[in-house]
Amino acid sequence: MNNAMETPKDYTAAFEELKEILSALQQDEIGVDALAEKVKRAAHLISYCGERLRSTENEVQKVLDELGEED
Repeated sequence: MNNAMETPKDYTAAFEELKEILSALQQDEIGVDALAEKVKRAAHLISYCGERLRSTENEVQKVLDELGEED
């Protein structure tokens, strides 16, 4: 089991883990004892994914800005 604050190796791994947690929740596979830990982990993964998306968006915008300056 992953520690709630363990950083995923990358965006894809985080997204896949989130899908697994969601699927387990939807199918009532998570017991009450593990629920709080899974919710904490999901919140951490969502935050991580958001940060990665913002970072990627900034990097892409920077490249596009640099390309625009070359004209």
